[in-house]
Amino acid sequence: MKQNIALLGFGTVGQGLSEILLKKRTELKQRYNYEFEIVAISDLAWGTVYNPDGLDIKTMLERVKRGGKFSQDVKDWSAIEMIKKSNANVVCELSFTNLETGEPAISHCKAAFENGKHIVTSNKGPAALAYHEMKKYAHNNGVEFLIEGTVMSGTPVLNLAEGPLAGCEISAARGILNGTTNYMLTQMENGMDYNEALKKAQELGYAEADPTGDVEGYDARAKVTILANVVMGTPISISNVSCKGITKISINDINEAKKQNSRWKLIGSVEKKDGKVLASVAPEIVPLSHPLAGIMGATNAITFTTDLLGDVTMVGPGAGRTETGYSILTDLMKIQTEIK
Repeated sequence: MKQNIALLGFGTVGQGLSEILLKKRTELKQRYNYEFEIVAISDLAWGTVYNPDGLDIKTMLERVKRGGKFSQDVKDWSAIEMIKKSNANVVCELSFTNLETGEPAISHCKAAFENGKHIVTSNKGPAALAYHEMKKYAHNNGVEFLIEGTVMSGTPVLNLAEGPLAGCEISAARGILNGTTNYMLTQMENGMDYNEALKKAQELGYAEADPTGDVEGYDARAKVTILANVVMGTPISISNVSCKGITKISINDINEAKKQNSRWKLIGSVEKKDGKVLASVAPEIVPLSHPLAGIMGATNAITFTTDLLGDVTMVGPGAGRTETGYSILTDLMKIQTEIK
């Protein structure tokens, strides 16, 4: 059965996914019998378009790169109307992340569930603020809520925990979950002060003009909340995760860690202890002997502590156009091949 896809948001992730699907259409059909059409897109900047037989995505990508609005198959629909009226059976929620209310993404998800449509998302809002509510809502409507791209982009962290590590009890997860801060700490170890490292991160596009979400640890806190809810199965809220960023770390702190054969890392942690789940984000001095100490630059990594395998560490990109687009593809294919 061909999968009809609607995209809510046609920014970096939506375009990255579209480029992957166009490039790999033949391969996906031949190797996995995965067939699809992108039938609808709704984006605040570019407009809303719909064609039940499939949109001309190549033309749309070219038009967006030139800075123009959509001009073919245009509909005067809101995002909610597009969800309800299109023939899409999967909605990719790729709108901006709001970690205070989760909106408009939570409303988008509910509208999709109510209309019998699966949700695939890299948006941390619904996943961090309302994971169990979203899963229950989806289940009650016979559809799925899949969120692989919310923690480490295309690096399959949640799929690892729920797939290959199934059967293991995971007692802790500790990781470098924010590439911006890891890049900055790497640069500080190379001699830059905090402000220089931040400026360089902004120049490279790792940090936003307002870097608060990264440097204060809020982005990592959302990801830790998702890990606690999904991997540990514990319904904690984002306010239960203690959070401290890297803004107070100085060159002197970096040099003191070197003397201890260690280095600073911003660590997101969730751990089962005495029947409770403890979750936090904070800078830590990590011994060079630990796998996480060797993760430099904008790379992410996570170590799962298990009863049967001991520590298992996954390393990979935590952001990026193609990487996050790939995370959406893995969930789309999961729906097609495993759930249908």
